[in-house]
Amino acid sequence: MTELKKPKILNIQDVAHSKLFSIQSVDLEFSNGEKRIYERMRPGKREAVLIVPLINDSLILIREYAVGIEDYELGFPKGAIDPGETPIEAAQRELKEEIGFGANQITQVAKLTMSPSYFSSKMNILIASDLYNEKLEGDEPEPLQQVRWPIARMMELLEHPDFNEARNISALFYLERFLKNRS
Repeated sequence: MTELKKPKILNIQDVAHSKLFSIQSVDLEFSNGEKRIYERMRPGKREAVLIVPLINDSLILIREYAVGIEDYELGFPKGAIDPGETPIEAAQRELKEEIGFGANQITQVAKLTMSPSYFSSKMNILIASDLYNEKLEGDEPEPLQQVRWPIARMMELLEHPDFNEARNISALFYLERFLKNRS
């Protein structure tokens, strides 16, 4: 297999800014001489966590408004890793903020890229078990609705009309593998 040579970056220019995002134009020259201009979100160093909480024989999901699709989406707790936090520390904080539980056991099972053609962001997938009650104040604009879903029927989430987001679906498959390896 021929090793691919990365394209040469000819120019990077900031083209738009908002409160949350900066968009860059990136001029590239490929090894065959082809030139293209791509747009991407400005690369950042912050990663995020998505946590699959297990309690008794159930998963805990949340229903949260997703402005991108202008509707509520069913999924797992998630959030950005604050400066100085590890993924496990961020997962612990997000669990307490979003579902009112901490976890005695948190296992990282994956680190995923999200739309790498446009973003440099990485999502850490973690599984939390042996939960205990502890609530922290979060930054959500409204209370998050909790949904408990039987682990024995977890793959039926793939048919649920509100469970569509790719990171959540990936986490479900990592959970399936985690549970198989644990038994």
